[in-house]
Amino acid sequence: MEYTIQMTWDEEAQVWIATSEEIPGLVLESGSYDALIERVRQAAPEIIALNGQESASGYRYCSERYQRALA
Repeated sequence: MEYTIQMTWDEEAQVWIATSEEIPGLVLESGSYDALIERVRQAAPEIIALNGQESASGYRYCSERYQRALA
């Protein structure tokens, strides 16, 4: 099973946030995109197991970052 992870930049908090509609309970944050991917790789298998879901064969990361234009 391949799970999709949404990675969203929170401008106010200055952190990346990872969530997944397919993995209930997965909510992680980090100031670094690469560090957040590593956190997901460590935490997701445990959360998936706790949820009684099928083990992951891979993760698809979808990122979104919006920045205001400079005036």
